[in-house]
Amino acid sequence: MAAEDLPSEFDVVILGTGLVESVVAAACSRVGQRVLHVDRRSYYAANWASFTFNSLLTWIQQHHEESQSESVQDWSSLLEEGEELIYLCNSDSTSVTNLQVFCFTSEEDEEEEEAPDPSDTTEEEEAAAAEDAVEETGSSGLQDKERKEEAAEGEEEEQGAHTVGEEPETAQSRLSVPQCQSEPLRKKISFAQLVKEGRRFNIDLVSKLMYSRGSLVDLLIKSNVSRYAEFKNVTRILTYRHDNVEQVPCSRADVFASRQLSVVEKRKLMRFLTFCVEETEEQQAYSGRPYLEFLRDQQLGDNLQHFLVHSIAMVTEDTPTEAGLASTRHFLRCLGRYGNTPFLFPVYGLGEIPQCFCRMCAVFGGIYCLRHSVQCVIVDKETNRCKAVIDIRGQRISCSHFVVEDGYVSVERKKVATPTRFISRAILITDGSVLPTDSEQQVSMVTLPPMAAGCPSVKMVELCPSTMTCLPGTYLVHLTCQSTGSAYQDLSPLVTRLFHTPESHDQGERPSVLWCLYFNMPDGAAVEVDGHNLPSNVYVCSGPDGELGHEHAITQAELIFQKILPQEEFCPPAPNPEDIIYDADAAEGDGLSRQTEE
Repeated sequence: MAAEDLPSEFDVVILGTGLVESVVAAACSRVGQRVLHVDRRSYYAANWASFTFNSLLTWIQQHHEESQSESVQDWSSLLEEGEELIYLCNSDSTSVTNLQVFCFTSEEDEEEEEAPDPSDTTEEEEAAAAEDAVEETGSSGLQDKERKEEAAEGEEEEQGAHTVGEEPETAQSRLSVPQCQSEPLRKKISFAQLVKEGRRFNIDLVSKLMYSRGSLVDLLIKSNVSRYAEFKNVTRILTYRHDNVEQVPCSRADVFASRQLSVVEKRKLMRFLTFCVEETEEQQAYSGRPYLEFLRDQQLGDNLQHFLVHSIAMVTEDTPTEAGLASTRHFLRCLGRYGNTPFLFPVYGLGEIPQCFCRMCAVFGGIYCLRHSVQCVIVDKETNRCKAVIDIRGQRISCSHFVVEDGYVSVERKKVATPTRFISRAILITDGSVLPTDSEQQVSMVTLPPMAAGCPSVKMVELCPSTMTCLPGTYLVHLTCQSTGSAYQDLSPLVTRLFHTPESHDQGERPSVLWCLYFNMPDGAAVEVDGHNLPSNVYVCSGPDGELGHEHAITQAELIFQKILPQEEFCPPAPNPEDIIYDADAAEGDGLSRQTEE
């Protein structure tokens, strides 16, 4: 909707289109609330967004440009007696930091017998190349549906159509890189080709997976929002140990088919997994003691300890036993619901999930306006409640509740001025899988234990072209960890070990990195959302957290909804279109009778 056409009164005004805000918007709209949902950005999902390759280059360029300080307009003329203004922050400069971009492939297309020494490309050169090669691209959002449909049609022509949860029978592609990395003749994908085919990429700013019995999947099913998206199974779980990538046996079939485990280890693992499903007094006796100590006392060898700590529980060696067992049980509960691993991934990327909830909100009457923002909040001095907001055009919009993304709250109003914890992220485009198999359609979750004492553990997700997130012949790799320094400092040593880059010391048979991006972002789990110097009916939402699942975001959205509408059900099921009965004659008759009475 055009900003000048906005109504002047709503029940709920929401600023920011991240996952938490989008779920709250859908939940409020579903139960009949009048919702206005705006965002200053030109794309949906904020730091949860997915970008095409070209849009990502534009996003990088915008973050490198110096943000111009916006002049604060005086809206005091719109105040009534007993009111005061709270100005919001319109700068997004602190949400993403330490951006570093590297291009390790050639600038132009060329046939190669051997890969030449990769050349570095600066961020400015990449952004300029993107601008020269393509027209201005739309960012991730509802308006990108046509682009995704075109990409899907192209993929189906090359790979053959497939359904969610099933592997295609054939995965041949004209651009596909041969599985054997050591073949002497191959065409290496150039930067120019990445730009030219940039619309085939859907690159997430945040890397997460969906537990098949997690809160997000349960909410998608309960609310019927799942019909707006498609999902792929994560086909395998891998781990990195002894300088090798190995597959982790997690289901019963995987355990007995595993070649890494002896017969005795297989029996011990199955016995332990059965034992830890139910809580026992023996387990309670280890409360507060390290999970690794508990595993050792169960007579499990180094192999099994590694798999259980790092790949199944996905915790550290110092994690308390009760937390380690809870994570192990959650992993086991999620197995088998949709496949041999506990995880799902949305086709076209995680940026689809906030947009799905935005669609639900719009279906039930919510109004959306991008490139639009709220400049200040009008507060009743006597009750300390938000009465209205003022948008960037100076329109006063009355509302009963105001939900706002953390980045819009000024430092002076925050309980804690700066985030206490950050996430390090790396996004790689590679020319092969870290563990090649006969199938090129593997979606892999890789657990990477700390490289040394004091280093964080790293979670890596490797996406294949069938997820509609990357160009055929490439893989999209996401690495995430808790920050101890800049993202480059935290993750580049691991990238150098797993992939071939100019910094690699050997020329082993490893996939090559074509392009990569490093950056840091605040950990949403460490952001204070309560206790700010704000009115009682203003609710703050945090951004993405560093965990693999979505529990933090969904829990936060439900808590905010319960504060706004404590008597209403959170995201009740939406009716299926085929269940809606349209009685046009009856509606017309009611209208005629009302007119007659008047």
